[in-house]
Amino acid sequence: QVELVESGGGLVQAGGSLRLSCAASELTVSNYAMGWYRQAPGKERELVAGISSAGGSTYYKDSVKGRFTISRDSAKNTVYLQMINLKLEDTAVYYCNAGNSRLTVVFGSWGQGTQVTVSS
Repeated sequence: QVELVESGGGLVQAGGSLRLSCAASELTVSNYAMGWYRQAPGKERELVAGISSAGGSTYYKDSVKGRFTISRDSAKNTVYLQMINLKLEDTAVYYCNAGNSRLTVVFGSWGQGTQVTVSS
């Protein structure tokens, strides 16, 4: 049973920073494309950042480019999402998952996620 546990969210003022972590069990994060997704109230879950299994390629949703950075620590089997210059529209529950190369299909069950709330 693949388990992904997200942490690091919180309440932050606009312009602030947070680093999210995703710890995986029963799955080696370096063997899969990994993605960070988010779901805002009343909206569909969306992919915001992804990293290829080899780590050589990354993807960012246009609205987070230059502000979010996805990375992976193979020794800790953890994926991170560094977020800077946070905006009100970044408020959402953030999830991570492993998936196919385009991250259109996910392989794990969705975890609890971690809430990010950006205030003005």
